Amino acid sequence: MIGWDVPRRLSYGIVLAVTAGVLTASAVPGSAQTPGAPAAADLGRPPSGEIPIIFDDRHVYAKPDTLRANRVLAALVRGGVVLVPLRSMFEQMGATVSWDEATHTADVSKLGADVKVTLGKPVVVVNGEERPLDVPPMMYRGAVVVPVRVISEAMGAYVQWVPDRRVVVVRFLGTPVTTPPPSPLPAPTPPSGPPPLTATPPPTPTPSPTPVAKRQYETFIAGDYLISPRIYNEISPGNTGTGTFAAWGAVEFPALGLPWMLEADYREFRYAHNAQQTVGTCAPGSAGSAGCGTVVGNAVYQTGICPSTTDPGCVTVAGYQKVIAFNGLGQAYVPAFTARERDVDARLGVKVFDPRVYLGAGYLSKSYDYLGYPRLSGAGFGVSKLPDLDQPFSLTGGVWYYPRISGNYTFPTSTLLGPLSGTSVPLAYSYWKYRAGATVNLGKSGVFIDLGFDGERATPRDNAPSGTVLNAPYAGLGIHF
Repeated sequence: MIGWDVPRRLSYGIVLAVTAGVLTASAVPGSAQTPGAPAAADLGRPPSGEIPIIFDDRHVYAKPDTLRANRVLAALVRGGVVLVPLRSMFEQMGATVSWDEATHTADVSKLGADVKVTLGKPVVVVNGEERPLDVPPMMYRGAVVVPVRVISEAMGAYVQWVPDRRVVVVRFLGTPVTTPPPSPLPAPTPPSGPPPLTATPPPTPTPSPTPVAKRQYETFIAGDYLISPRIYNEISPGNTGTGTFAAWGAVEFPALGLPWMLEADYREFRYAHNAQQTVGTCAPGSAGSAGCGTVVGNAVYQTGICPSTTDPGCVTVAGYQKVIAFNGLGQAYVPAFTARERDVDARLGVKVFDPRVYLGAGYLSKSYDYLGYPRLSGAGFGVSKLPDLDQPFSLTGGVWYYPRISGNYTFPTSTLLGPLSGTSVPLAYSYWKYRAGATVNLGKSGVFIDLGFDGERATPRDNAPSGTVLNAPYAGLGIHF
């Protein structure tokens, strides 16, 4: 335990604990003295990480040759709360401190007051009554330190926070009391250092500086319906999708001293490929004449060429450059069917701005259920703005770029394809995913409304038939935990 080896006083004293680093040079012993006054004692320098205390108008630092072993009167700031050494402070006020090693409990007794605190337990027991603490008592360099509020509530002292001076003034009256004194007692004039403070005790004990709110780490998930999405690609010239939805969520967490997030985003688009003919209804034609094209919806090649450029069933096929080089048939006729695309990406990011703006890396996987397209995947990077679900309304969004998502496309087995039949070539795009929206909390239920706009854009790279644009407004519900 720690303390200051000085005669105990029955008169009042003043304790000043500075909450923002160390005292200014003018407050350190050795500053200007009143003419004729004795030189200030050399009390050493405050140990690293500790805040010096002024007690009874004297600066008290950790100087081993003037203190009993392990008895240092110095303060700390943790979580925005001033912590003081329990034994040192209470013994200065004439109390007796005992320690129970088995329960890690300190028992402080003085006429009219009995105080118990336990390491790690955020309560103080004053005369049998539990009261909460902003920060639990802790062990620091072998000493028990407690919030300064314990002194005010347990020993009849009154605490006042002086914001313009950034100091805490504690006035000790010598015996525990439950009501404020009838009239304020002026603070003694310090012999040196900063100008004296005259602080009137408040009518009731007040806490030490307002503690900094703990960081709120969010965890949430949301499901959204994509409203009439528009799709532009080789099989859809801007058709409207139906039954299309998305789901996304994220969890924030601390690691390596920094705030991080892990996010996932899933989207599914369903839309029609329109054609004037359906599978099985058109007769094959011969080369150079009208008839069914070379591909149907299940990636099975047939004879013939695309019969009409006005029929939306005519599409450009994957690897068309190689097909044109072989037989001149860069397009194919694809009978009507309903297409479905799915993609999901996982993202890991570190916060770079407030509120909740994260920069990170992601991995995207995309699949198709038509034309024999393979699953495509690749890594990328981007930025996400997560919602502030501790607020009634917040904005959200993100932009993620994947320079190359790719897979291997296999040509159908067909004599019409000659040496290309059954062979594989890479199929690749560069890909963007983006979102912009807002959330609205439904009271304190944990449920929120999710509104905004989702979109994707692909630029063709290796053997890709065309670019892709998919976008839609969305609306849905989410829950945060």
